[in-house]
Amino acid sequence: MFTTPTFSSYWSAPMIEANFFILLHLTGALALGLLVGYERAYHGRAAGMRTYGLVCMASAALTVIGGYSHFWYGGSTTMTVFNNGDLTRVIQGILTGIGFLCAGVIMKEGFTISGLTTAASLWAASGIGILVGVGLYMAAMSLALLSAICMVWVSKLEGWLPSRQAVAITLCFVPGYVPVESALREMANARGYDIAGGTIVIALTEGAYTWNFVAVARSKQKMAPISVLAQEMGSFPGVQSFQVSYARN
Repeated sequence: MFTTPTFSSYWSAPMIEANFFILLHLTGALALGLLVGYERAYHGRAAGMRTYGLVCMASAALTVIGGYSHFWYGGSTTMTVFNNGDLTRVIQGILTGIGFLCAGVIMKEGFTISGLTTAASLWAASGIGILVGVGLYMAAMSLALLSAICMVWVSKLEGWLPSRQAVAITLCFVPGYVPVESALREMANARGYDIAGGTIVIALTEGAYTWNFVAVARSKQKMAPISVLAQEMGSFPGVQSFQVSYARN
């Protein structure tokens, strides 16, 4: 039977205090995740600040609730369906299933990866649902708010901070033409880019070479826009066709 004391127990002073400390954990985890993610975003990697921030914060949420298990379900001591050990196994099963779902939204095409932030936000959403399920409502609302801030505003923060934009380039040369790596590096260097080491992939089809590689800008101020690169790519000696895209998620 539902009673007023049952509902009020979820918003008692000890519960609010516990949720506040969980909020501090979430905020700290988000800040540290953004710090690590900025290093990746600065070097033009696919997983950036939003992805790292969401994953770090959701991981903290799913870990910290174990330390406040005596506050689950409003601190009720009459719960007989689950004990804490049973419930942690349920949470583990939820996270495993969500992990498969997250993997399904990540798409990779060449050097371009998409869906990483969506996958991270799905995982964070599972954390929100678990927090709601165990009755830590304020912590759940805090995680939802911080996740929304991370997805909406951190991309603007990434655009404001110094970073190195990565561009995926595919060059198809006319049959019989043999490209020289040093010439390609000079072309990229003249336009404010460096060809990332270990990213060059070379294919030969019916006598025609195809080069795939990632060029990383030295800075936003010195890099040529992708539209300018597209206009100049066709004038490079021996190029028959090309494709240029941002190598980001």
